[in-house]
Amino acid sequence: LDRSGCPYSRIPEVLRGPPPPQPPSLRPGGQGAGAGLQGPLGLVVRTRGTRPAEPLPSGHLRCGARAAPPPGLRQLRAPAADSGVAGSAERRRRQYCQRRPRLLAMGPLSPQLLMERGRPKSGRLGRIRSLDLSGLELLSEHLDPKLLSRLKQLQELDLSNNQLEMLPDNLGLSHLRILRCCNNQLGDVTALCQFPQLEELSLEGNPFLTVNDNLKVSFLLPKLRKVNGKDASSTSSQVENLNRELTSRVTAHWEKFMASLSPEEETEKAQADFVRSAVRDVRYGPESLSEFTRWRVRMISEELVASGGTQVHEADIPEKSPKATAIQGPRARPVACKRPDDVPLNRSPYKRVCTSPLAQVEGRPTGSDGSQPTLKLEPLYFLQCHSKNNSPQDLNTQLWACAFEPACEEGHTGATSQSVATCGGEAVCVIDCQTGIVLHKYKVPGEEFFSVAWTALTVVTQAGHKKRWNVLAAAGLRGQVRLLHVRAGFCCGVIRAHKKAIATLCFSPTHETHLFTASYDKRIILWDIGVPNEDYTFQASQLLTLDTTSTPLRLCPVASCPDAYLLAGCEGGCCCWDVRLDQPQKRRVCEVEFIFSEGSQASGQRVDGLAFVNEDVVASKGNGGLGTICLWSWSQTWVSRGSQSTVTVVVLARLQWSPTELAYFSLSTCPDEGIVLCGDEEGSVWIYDVRHILMQQPPLPATPQAPTQILKWPQPRALSQPVTRTMVNTVVANPTFTYLTALTDSNIVAIWERY
Repeated sequence: LDRSGCPYSRIPEVLRGPPPPQPPSLRPGGQGAGAGLQGPLGLVVRTRGTRPAEPLPSGHLRCGARAAPPPGLRQLRAPAADSGVAGSAERRRRQYCQRRPRLLAMGPLSPQLLMERGRPKSGRLGRIRSLDLSGLELLSEHLDPKLLSRLKQLQELDLSNNQLEMLPDNLGLSHLRILRCCNNQLGDVTALCQFPQLEELSLEGNPFLTVNDNLKVSFLLPKLRKVNGKDASSTSSQVENLNRELTSRVTAHWEKFMASLSPEEETEKAQADFVRSAVRDVRYGPESLSEFTRWRVRMISEELVASGGTQVHEADIPEKSPKATAIQGPRARPVACKRPDDVPLNRSPYKRVCTSPLAQVEGRPTGSDGSQPTLKLEPLYFLQCHSKNNSPQDLNTQLWACAFEPACEEGHTGATSQSVATCGGEAVCVIDCQTGIVLHKYKVPGEEFFSVAWTALTVVTQAGHKKRWNVLAAAGLRGQVRLLHVRAGFCCGVIRAHKKAIATLCFSPTHETHLFTASYDKRIILWDIGVPNEDYTFQASQLLTLDTTSTPLRLCPVASCPDAYLLAGCEGGCCCWDVRLDQPQKRRVCEVEFIFSEGSQASGQRVDGLAFVNEDVVASKGNGGLGTICLWSWSQTWVSRGSQSTVTVVVLARLQWSPTELAYFSLSTCPDEGIVLCGDEEGSVWIYDVRHILMQQPPLPATPQAPTQILKWPQPRALSQPVTRTMVNTVVANPTFTYLTALTDSNIVAIWERY
C-alpha cells in the first residue's frame, strides 16, 4: 500500500515511480513454492506451503503469505498443475461473480454465522449446544426451519433484541432447554409447544404479551421451571386449577347442549354450534384472564367434539407442589422512576379544604321512592394497595381518582370491563374487581397521583400488523403525565405537561390520542400523544392552551359535540371553551361561564363535580347549592346563550345530597343505566336513578329529589379495629353497573358487586 492506503499496483505506472521499499520482515526471500521470508538479520525463514502471490478478485487484498477468501465464499481448490496463475485467478473471479447473487439472496442466517456464534466451536452444526443470535434485527421469516433443524443438539438459544413477531413452526429444536426472546414484538406464544423439553424461558420486553400469555406458556410447556427468571410453579398450579374447572364446565355445557338437540339436526353443524356456544357462554375466573379461558374452552370443546363426547382428556400437567393454592393472577413487577435531580418541589395546596366542622346529616332518606326498585349491591373487597412502603399501618394516604379499563373486545355484545385503575399517594394500581387481585402496581417515589384516564390505541408493528393497546395516563403533583402500558408492565413515556401539579385529565371520546390536562397553573392543555414509535415510546405534541381564571378541577367534553366544546368545573365556577382545531388561535380564553341561579355571580362558586348523564343532561355539584346536585340541560342552555358570555343554566331537577360544606367529593355517572353516583364525608355512597326524574313533565318539584339508595359505610376492620368513619372521595361504576368502586381518605379501596 502507498501512504494513502491504496494498493500500489493500481496506481498508473507513469505516476507511481519506483516501488517503495518493503519492511525487512516482509522482504521476499525467493521465488516459487518453498520460498521463505527474509528476516531482519538476513535469515530466510521458510513457511510451509508458501505460494507466489496471486491476484484476487477486485476489492480484496492479500495480507501476508495467505489470503482469506471473500466473506461467505468457500475455500477453493488449488489450481491444477498445468494451469497458469492467470487462468487460476480468472476462474476464481468467475466463480465469485457466479456465487455473489445467491449469497445476497440468502437471509441473515447462514451456516457460517451459526458456527461463528455457536458454542462449542465446531465445523458441524450438529455439534453446537448453545447459540447466540441476539441483536441481529432478525424478522420472523429469517428463521429458516431447514437451517435451524440441523442443530440437532442445541439446548440453549438466545433470540433477544430482534424484531420477531412470531416463532415459525417446526424449527426442529426438540432438545431445547433454555430460550431467551426478550425485547422482541412477539404477539403469540402458541408456537412454543414445539419445545417440549423447555425448562427456562425469557419473554421480557415484548409489549404485546399479557398475563394470559404467561398462562398459555405454562400450559404448553409442562417441564417449564422458570419464566423471566422467576419460579413458574405458582403459575402452573393456577393453570391446573383453571383447566380442571373449565373442563368440568365445558362437559356440563356439552350435556346440556346435546339434550336440547332434535334428532333431525345435522351432526356436523350441531358440533360447530356447540364449540361457538361454549366459547361464548362458558365463563370462569377473572376478566383479566378471559383470553386464556376462551382459548382453553375452545380447545376442550374441540377435543370433546372429536371424541364424540365420550371422554375429555385433561391437560397433561405434572403434579407440582404449589406455593399458593388460591387462584391468583401473576403480579407485574412494579416500575419505579427516580427523580432526575434533587431540586425540591413545591407541594400544591392541600387537596381537601375544610371550611367548617364535620356536619351531621340528619333526616337522610333510607331508600328510594316507591317507583324505583332498590339496587342490590354487596361489598366484596376492601383493599389497602396504596400504602407507603407497603405498610399495613398506613390508613392516611388519600385516594383520589379511579377509572375502569376499556372493554378488551371492541364491538362484542355485552363486553364490559371489570379492571379498574386507582390512584393515590405514590402509586397507581390496576385491580380485578371480581377477584380483588391487584394485577399491576406502578410506583413513583415522591409523587402524589391525583388523576387517571384510559385510552385504547391502534398500534402498527414494524411488519405492518395492527395491535390494540389499552394505555393508562396518570398525573399528579409533579405536573408530569405518565403513559403506562399496564398489561406489558412498563411506562411508555412521560409528558412534562405543566410546571405545577395536575388536578385532573381526560381523553377525548372521539380522538384516541387527544388528551386534556388541567393544572393548578390555571391552564388546560390539549395534547396529541400520538402512537408509540418503533421503540414503543410516545412523542407528544401540544395542540391548544386554554386559560382559566381559577384552578380547574373537573374536565368534561360536551357529549353531543366533544370535538367542539369542553366543559370544566373550576374553583370559580363552570366554564366552557371552544376546542375546535380548525380555528387559528392556539391559545384561548373561556368563551362562556355558567351560573346556576338567577342573580348569583359566576365567580367564587366552586364546581367540584361534573359529568354528563346522557348526550344532553349534565350533573354538577358544588355550585353554591349546599347539599344538592344539579341536573341541567346543555342544549337548552346553549340555545338561550345568544352572544352573552355569562349564561344561567336551564335546571331540570335537583338531587338531595349531604349538607356538608367539605369540598372535592367527585361525582360520576353511568350513562347506559341513567345513574348518578357521589360519596360523602361519612363513607356513604349516594345512588340516583334519574331516568324516571327526567321523564317527568315540567314543572318539576321544587324540592330536591331523594336518592334511589344510600350505601352505608360497611366499617371494615383494619389492624384488628373497625374503620368506623372515612370520606369517600370518588365513586365510579363500570358501564353495565356490575361493579362499583369507591376511594377513601383512609387508604381503602372499596368494591361492591351488583347481584
